[in-house]
Amino acid sequence: MSTVCEICGKTKVVGGTITRKGLAKKKGGIGMHVVKSNKRIFKPNLQVMKASVNGVVKRIKVCTSCIRSDKVQKA
Repeated sequence: MSTVCEICGKTKVVGGTITRKGLAKKKGGIGMHVVKSNKRIFKPNLQVMKASVNGVVKRIKVCTSCIRSDKVQKA
């Protein structure tokens, strides 16, 4: 199943989460230390909707930012 917006081409992006351990300096500790770094994937918020493309009604996958900005004509 495709995870690409058919209007703007928005796709998944690879990022990461950082796990920290320790007591913060302003709470009296020696500071937060990085323990682990995990990879994760940020996926676009895609919705399947009926839209008119070149005068033809089709079911396409569109991200919510394109729907909100009226880049797609609802059918």
